[in-house]
Amino acid sequence: MPETIDPTQPQDQTDSQEPRLQEIVDLGSATIHTSQGTIHTLTIVGQVEGHQLLPPSAKSTKYEHVLPLLASVEESEEVDGLLILLNTVGGDIEAGLAIAELIAEMEKPTVSLVLGGGHSIGVPLAVSAKRSFIAPSASMTIHPVRMNGMVIAVPQTFSYFQRIQERIIQFVVANSQVERETLTRLMMATGELAADVGSVIYGQEAVDLGIIDRIGGLHDALEHLHAMIRARRGDTLCPT
Repeated sequence: MPETIDPTQPQDQTDSQEPRLQEIVDLGSATIHTSQGTIHTLTIVGQVEGHQLLPPSAKSTKYEHVLPLLASVEESEEVDGLLILLNTVGGDIEAGLAIAELIAEMEKPTVSLVLGGGHSIGVPLAVSAKRSFIAPSASMTIHPVRMNGMVIAVPQTFSYFQRIQERIIQFVVANSQVERETLTRLMMATGELAADVGSVIYGQEAVDLGIIDRIGGLHDALEHLHAMIRARRGDTLCPT
């Protein structure tokens, strides 16, 4: 016997909430609707996964999920801005740069917030937004390009590493206020990391160096994003 549905019960509301909840569980993203505008929140956590699958026990952000999501956010008539929450140890360089390039070229207002850590390829991801924030306790690791697994010890391999590293340097310098010489020095520092070359910098230091725009938390990032949205609509001047 078919089930009788009470028309007074909000069936559609329950059904519509399930895909949104599933979206948050699967992709770590959510769309926030307020009177000030609609913001899509994207989280980039753990390792950025590239062409190779990471073990099931590893927390990862899959680039094949993020790329089409960013395209849909940019094209959506309902979404007004994008908030990127970062707590990543780095990961696949090609995948990370692909995500960063898409964010950097978006026309809609974008704000990033580094929470916990924005290490390695997390640095280009953090600076890809139009305005970047970092929590006072958050850290960022800047180091040269490195590769896991077998490496062929020939000049062409080292030349390839240099070319990839140059792409990262150019992107970070173009999308932040850091000087090229400063970024290179941080990458090549030998006295900072116990088992690697590079530097670890923290909240205010990242701002002082020009890598990140401002110190702040969630409220600051959202407030600035809403201001950018209002400016884009022509309601106010664009915040600095």
